[in-house]
Amino acid sequence: MRLNDVTRTFFERLATISPPEEAARYNGLMDPAKRGPVQNYFAQQDLQKYSILRTSISPTMLNAGFRSNVIPSTAEATLDIRALPDEDMVKFYAEMERVIGDPAVKIVTAGAGGRPASPPSRLDSEMFRALERTQRRMYPNAITVPGMVTGATDLAQLRAKGVQAYGIGPRYDEAEFAEHGWHSDVERLAEDSLHGLVQFLWYSVLDVASTK
Repeated sequence: MRLNDVTRTFFERLATISPPEEAARYNGLMDPAKRGPVQNYFAQQDLQKYSILRTSISPTMLNAGFRSNVIPSTAEATLDIRALPDEDMVKFYAEMERVIGDPAVKIVTAGAGGRPASPPSRLDSEMFRALERTQRRMYPNAITVPGMVTGATDLAQLRAKGVQAYGIGPRYDEAEFAEHGWHSDVERLAEDSLHGLVQFLWYSVLDVASTK
């Protein structure tokens, strides 16, 4: 596992608004002596948090053979790699080759080799401070918790070019979202959530546009 500024702040701030048992778990990630049990818990109970702590590999497609009684001469596995923002992919592929330990197995990158390596966006920028100010204006009883998602966005390409990029989303009901959320066949969002998101963007843009 590896923490960066975003994930470290994510767990630190999450700990401040969580019940004692959860807070101890999040704070435990900052202590190398306590990380093992916390990671094991995430692996069994909370895969989303487990995943943002490491570069992950999932074999998603396998292709080999053409008849059931013939040993295949070649085989292919397609791997979905979700890399941490600062992962050195050249070194990562070299480590994969070391782990595989078979010179007959070749690793071939798809397309241009995936998203470019880039550091996480800073949390001390004027843009992030504007988002925090808007949050306090619209939701005074909440705090801004930066997060890192495992899905694909355009932010990696922007960050690789030096842009401090941030993504925000609408409020949503967790129970309904679990059934009708991202990529479901009935994906939807409540109207008041959409209106709130537009208002959040409006205040944030005005804040940044009015600064020197």
